Amino acid sequence: MHCLRTITIGDVNQLSLLPQIPSPLPETSAAALEWPRLRDYLATRTFSPLGRAWVLALQPSADLPWINQQHQRTQEMQRMLSSGGSFDFNGLFDPTLPLDKARIEGAALEAAEIRDLLHVVERVAAWRNLLDPHTSTANATRYTWPAIAELSAPLLDYDFASLLRLLRGKIEPDGSLSDDASPELRRIRRAMERQHRAIEDSLRRAARHLREEGSTQSSTEDLITIRGDRFVIPVKAEFKRKVPGVIHGSSSTGQTVYVEPLETIEQNNELVRLLDEEQAEIHRILVAMTRALGQNATAIHLGTCILAEVEAHTARARFAITLNCVRPAFSPTANPATEPGAPRPASGTWDASAQPASLSLIAARHPLLELRMSTAHREAGNEGPAPTPVPLTIILPATAKQLIISGPNTGGKTVSLKTLGLLSIMAQAGIPVPAEEATLPLFTSIYADIGDAQSIERNLSSFSAHVVNLDRISREATADSLVLLDELGSATDPEEGAALAVAIATHFLHLNSWTCITTHLTSLKVYAANHPGVLNAAVGFDQQTLTPTYQLRLGVPGASAGLNIAARLGLRADIIAAARAQMTTQTADIGAFLDSLHDQLTAAAAERTTLRQREAELSREKARVEVEGRVEQKQRTKELEGKLNSLLEDFAYQLRETVKAIDDKTVAQKIARDSDLRMSRLKREFAEQFNSTVVAHTTGADRNDPAAQPHLPKGIKVGDLVKLKSLGRQARVDRIIDPRNFEVSMGPMKMRAALDDIAEVETVKVVTPLEAARKRGNITVSTTQNTDYLPSEINVIGRTADEAQSEVERYLDQAFLAGLPRIRIVHGTGMGILRRTLREYLRNHPHVAEVTEPSHNEGGQGATLVELRQ
Repeated sequence: MHCLRTITIGDVNQLSLLPQIPSPLPETSAAALEWPRLRDYLATRTFSPLGRAWVLALQPSADLPWINQQHQRTQEMQRMLSSGGSFDFNGLFDPTLPLDKARIEGAALEAAEIRDLLHVVERVAAWRNLLDPHTSTANATRYTWPAIAELSAPLLDYDFASLLRLLRGKIEPDGSLSDDASPELRRIRRAMERQHRAIEDSLRRAARHLREEGSTQSSTEDLITIRGDRFVIPVKAEFKRKVPGVIHGSSSTGQTVYVEPLETIEQNNELVRLLDEEQAEIHRILVAMTRALGQNATAIHLGTCILAEVEAHTARARFAITLNCVRPAFSPTANPATEPGAPRPASGTWDASAQPASLSLIAARHPLLELRMSTAHREAGNEGPAPTPVPLTIILPATAKQLIISGPNTGGKTVSLKTLGLLSIMAQAGIPVPAEEATLPLFTSIYADIGDAQSIERNLSSFSAHVVNLDRISREATADSLVLLDELGSATDPEEGAALAVAIATHFLHLNSWTCITTHLTSLKVYAANHPGVLNAAVGFDQQTLTPTYQLRLGVPGASAGLNIAARLGLRADIIAAARAQMTTQTADIGAFLDSLHDQLTAAAAERTTLRQREAELSREKARVEVEGRVEQKQRTKELEGKLNSLLEDFAYQLRETVKAIDDKTVAQKIARDSDLRMSRLKREFAEQFNSTVVAHTTGADRNDPAAQPHLPKGIKVGDLVKLKSLGRQARVDRIIDPRNFEVSMGPMKMRAALDDIAEVETVKVVTPLEAARKRGNITVSTTQNTDYLPSEINVIGRTADEAQSEVERYLDQAFLAGLPRIRIVHGTGMGILRRTLREYLRNHPHVAEVTEPSHNEGGQGATLVELRQ
């Protein structure tokens, strides 16, 4: 629910600028739990009076859909702020009164009022455009906020563009109408300026004439002033009859009269007429702008209501970011439909099949205490992060809904109560809570009896005031109430107070309400230990430093340590000694036992922390070793893959050579007899090489040992002839780049060859047939390469210009050696870069005789035909 839940288009009066909260909690003990102070702080995170009023009107609710909706919207605004987004809410105000006036036929708002409403319209239009996917695609995809979009959806039915065009640029910042408000107003004001100058010139001439005669008060300058919208000149009283004109008053001393000379009367009359025209035009413009605002009053008020709530969610989001808050979860409470006389709640609020409710606050912090510590840190000029309160953890299952907190004074018992109560109110008011994790029941009321409630006016002592409050709470609380009782049974006789405290705690235990009680009474500690459904808890106390630790330990009672606290605060040692002597043996034994128990718990906690640290270190070391092992394994696998690929390439080459030998008709019969033996031998040799490679790699014996790879040729020198597996041709070694890479040449063609691509090495220098043919001239060189093995077409679509040129260069050399008469290069059309680059390269290539563009059915501009030299 939000402030627009009762909206009916056309009835703007039904809109509300304040939150409409369903099922508000009838009792929250707001003052005792400092809820108003928290709201005041949240209000400081707003930028407009409208957002501030919305925040200050927040109240906790028992309506779970409304609570979840509020948290969802706040969470979405928090995501927007965390991602660097923002929105300007400055200038928003309640527009109800000026909009009501604007809807009156013929009414005219003041220019300043229209200016302020224009700012509101601009903010509403900006928010609408931010949510409209058609006008703000980037922002619509950047922010994911379905709940905010649902809240703002009604705004998409309105378009403020025409209204903004009518209003913008017509009102100055001081609230006056601009000359550009209308062409007629501009014409009138230009005429007024000309009339002013004419009147001033006329008056100056008259003033100079009178000054020469000594009739004016000023002898050094032409003084012109205005009286009653008329331009006049000051004249000495004794000369007033010498100046023909109209007198418009005199000075307070009577020595000066203000005269409008006759020659300027008509000019002043014209100026007055222009002033009247100006006012009439201004009124007409204001009426038109007011009418437009009145026609859009519903949309403006609607947008203002939406922005009021959005700003409230933004303020809560800023608060959540500042204090690292989380969205609380809600566990189901007792189904009120099962209670006698209770109405069945709305569908979707309760789940009868859900697990019993539980209460869990993990590392919770009191927000006001944290803010106060942060402010003090900042005001002291300290650098670095501000200190935070000691986190509080409270876990109560559905089977133990009562908690008894004991421990020393100033140890944080009351802060624990206030933290639980305030965070429960915040959660049900749609505000994130400062904790690492929070799961709370849905309370129907929250009661707190905290502090000194004595009242002189009502003649109530502290004890009497507590009893009156406890009586009211005991009558009104239900199983779904949260009851917080501070120092139960104090301020009276200890024995009677203990009996009363146990009786009150038993009452709320039977009522099955969620109850948290702080105490120093041993009877309550024993009660908690002996009753199922009740848990003891203690705030810590350091016996070494005699100071509280402010840590809440569940499951054990705490010692009050009153004498230790008194000693720490400086009470005389002899008094402390006398007090210890007055303690009974049983009381001393209980105190000593609790002190020893807490020492053991502290030691156990420290040991657990040490074990967790060691476990974390072991986990980090294990992860590091695993990562290093994976890296090494990956590297060795990569090396093995390279070696195996080399073996496979060598085996493939041997197979190709076998196929060639079989295809050679001159030796076909001989190879037919030996083919089976040769294939068997090659397979056996490959298996032996493969096995030896795997063993050597697994053991690491072949690392940095070139002799461990027998299939690779060795001892290659410059000038040697090598046979390349990829081309099946011999090439001459011109240069050794490194032990695994060589620069080789095939006639005029130079290329780079890897060691893995070399099959055979011939150390005898011989002249290749191609080179001999080139030298002899007029000799046709034919190769044993069958042209069927080399396609007459290459496709370089998708390559860069450099990549395509390199591939075409290699292919061109192969085609030339294979004796192909022509080839076709497919490069696609695109932007023409590949086509221009390749054709320019081909025209200058020594193997190319002619470069042409094929016909349209053969590719047209997307391909190139190349005739090779023969």
